[in-house]
Amino acid sequence: MAEDDADTGERRRLSAIGAPGFSLADLFGRAMRRLSWRSPVHKMRLRGRYPLQLIDVPGDPVPGRPRAGKALLEGRMLLGQESVAVDAIAKGGFSPAFADHYQSFAWLRDLAVAAPRDHTAPVAEALTAHWLKDHGTAVAGPGFRPDLWGRRTLMWAAYAPLVLGSADQDYRKAVLNCLARGARHLDRAADAAAPGVARVAAWAGVITAGLLMPGGDIRVAHGEAGLIRALALALLDDGGVATRVPAQQLDLVELLVQLRAVYEVRARPLPAGIAKALAQALPALFGVVLGDGALSSWQGGNPGSAARIEAAAAASGLRIAALSAPKGWGYQQAVAANARLVIDAAPPPTGALVRGGCASTLAFELSEGGQRLIVNCGGAPGLPAELAEGLRTTAAHSTLVLADTNSTSVHADGSLGKGVGHVDVVRRENQGAVTIEAAHDGYVRRHGFRHSRRLTLNADGRQLSGEDALVPAGRKRAIAATRFAIHFHLAPGLDPVLTADGKGALLKPAAGEAWQFRSDAGALSLEDSLWIDAFGRPQPTRVLTIAGETPPDGASVGWSIRKVR
Repeated sequence: MAEDDADTGERRRLSAIGAPGFSLADLFGRAMRRLSWRSPVHKMRLRGRYPLQLIDVPGDPVPGRPRAGKALLEGRMLLGQESVAVDAIAKGGFSPAFADHYQSFAWLRDLAVAAPRDHTAPVAEALTAHWLKDHGTAVAGPGFRPDLWGRRTLMWAAYAPLVLGSADQDYRKAVLNCLARGARHLDRAADAAAPGVARVAAWAGVITAGLLMPGGDIRVAHGEAGLIRALALALLDDGGVATRVPAQQLDLVELLVQLRAVYEVRARPLPAGIAKALAQALPALFGVVLGDGALSSWQGGNPGSAARIEAAAAASGLRIAALSAPKGWGYQQAVAANARLVIDAAPPPTGALVRGGCASTLAFELSEGGQRLIVNCGGAPGLPAELAEGLRTTAAHSTLVLADTNSTSVHADGSLGKGVGHVDVVRRENQGAVTIEAAHDGYVRRHGFRHSRRLTLNADGRQLSGEDALVPAGRKRAIAATRFAIHFHLAPGLDPVLTADGKGALLKPAAGEAWQFRSDAGALSLEDSLWIDAFGRPQPTRVLTIAGETPPDGASVGWSIRKVR
């Protein structure tokens, strides 16, 4: 990566580096460790004394979902678009994301905010008892996956009044014995979790068990060393997760603030290496937050909960400034007055461990205050497979599509293939205005063009000017005109009306001033689109599209979005 901080601005070249993966030795070693969990020796290691109670009960800084909690009281578990009857969970048939949600016990925080404890504790105890019966002893089963045991340890500790408040002594002993066995399992199995957020979760569980069960000082030291190693693999130098998935960034931050709460309840300082990782991860997270306080939609994610982001920031105890000009994390943010712009200015995540990645290079999202204006379609767990695959395409993002192909190949198994290998970025700031220029090579090999995009957000936040250019590059040269389309997906709640000359559109929000879109070239059309909301639900919306053809020597299209006075 080259950098130049001359008058022309800060220049960077970002290259596809792939998400953390495994060597053949790693794969063999992990397979052997998983196989060893079934051995009599490992089962003997899990035996031992268990605590009569936990030393203390930490708080959980992550807010629950009242709607999901009320559904649990009525006998159903919710995640995204999936709703499963509690008494049918043992039958399976749901998505992997839903299975992880159930196994992690993250639903406890939803239950806790739904009603007083005397109403919620019986539900928590019944679900925990069922889990113990189905998964509490099968070491090789899904219940003993290291990352899930780490998360479960955090949740059982934070919600011990719900899980362990029963007068049934046999049930209490079974829970505490299982918790102790899980901790012994994690002592040896945490590094078998996939590198990234999963391994961070596993080691966080080791530390939590060490801090909250008697005689855990050696376990705490072991866990802290393991967690610092896991964080070094999970995070890039600028604090973003290596997978470039904002939902995982929030997940990692929440794990660290949950762990911080465990240290706090024991009146211990967060170790310097862990505190440093949290201090770096939070600005990267806020670099993809829009004006409504929620996430912009990247890599199969949706806005999620603004309350969760606010709670994570508050629980960190840190003063946070958004990471506006990252390196490997790649999401450039520009802020002017009440307007916020986020652009994906890095290659997409690749590698065997990334599933659901999107071909979104050079797409952007724009908001003013709490009003989203230009968005990407997003994604969520539990959507129909065909829809989920469509949402990963370049056309589902607010950027240019050449020859109706993705800038990076999207595979049906959830992985990404060949395409964008390099993105060149220049950022300039001048008297409050921010200009970001970026170009990618995703279409060079197949079609002979680089796509470059220049975005300028005015200092008053009332106008975004853009230019998309197709520049001949590489050995292949086009011999005929090539079709392109530039998509601008509109946020729900905007009422778009095309102008009579066909070169613009008036975008009217439900409240406040309207915005005007104008283009100097191509045919502007208005079509149906959709947007995945914070609850994972598809919402109907519209998309503005500039369609045209580029001759072999390239083309350039200018456009603007400005607030109407």
